[in-house]
Amino acid sequence: MGRAFEYRKATKMKRWASMAKAFTRIGKQIAISVKEGGPDPESNPKLRAAIQNAKAANMPKENVERAIKKASSKEQEEYKELIYEGYAPHGIAVLVECATDNPTRTVANVRSYFNKCNGSLGTSGSVDYLFEHKCFFKVVRPEVLDLEELEFEMIDHGGEELGEDEGLIVIYGAFESFGSLQTFLEEKGLEVDSSGFERIPTMTKELTEEQIADVEKLLERMEEDDDVNQVFTNLA
Repeated sequence: MGRAFEYRKATKMKRWASMAKAFTRIGKQIAISVKEGGPDPESNPKLRAAIQNAKAANMPKENVERAIKKASSKEQEEYKELIYEGYAPHGIAVLVECATDNPTRTVANVRSYFNKCNGSLGTSGSVDYLFEHKCFFKVVRPEVLDLEELEFEMIDHGGEELGEDEGLIVIYGAFESFGSLQTFLEEKGLEVDSSGFERIPTMTKELTEEQIADVEKLLERMEEDDDVNQVFTNLA
């Protein structure tokens, strides 16, 4: 249980400790959500999820409101969500999720990170098949809740796994079950702390400490880029 949240958790959280980086990613998430479904979170499930994530990251309410207002205006940049695939040193598969207003800049940067760290940028589909695309929800656990009953009920809405992480209930489902699970949890009156998507490797690869250090150099460069939202690998 909770494999997505343990997967490279310590190193990822350490590198994403910067509040500014987190706010930038969430701001883009809000902008994309508003452009797709409008500025009203009541009728825009994706925006509701973005606001929940902003709250979990301690993003000030005024920042969230400002981001929604800007996304509704003509001054908002048009962001595109892109995925790049490739290999890090020692044959480690890498998936890079980006949100950018300049795809030409982003692909050039991503390619340079691979090249400078002895990796290679691949073509679409070259490593995607090595990962499962999952949605997740972290839910605040109420004082009275039957986890077995919740687990049984969530199956009808696309839920696949249920566990706990740092006092929160963690629910996994298929990528396409995000909306159904979100509605189910809201109707149950459960408070969602944060939600999103993970790409879980179907098989992982073991490396030595020295080889892991080579891979980490590439991941650090990727995750420092403001256009990069998340990076996933099949490193054990």
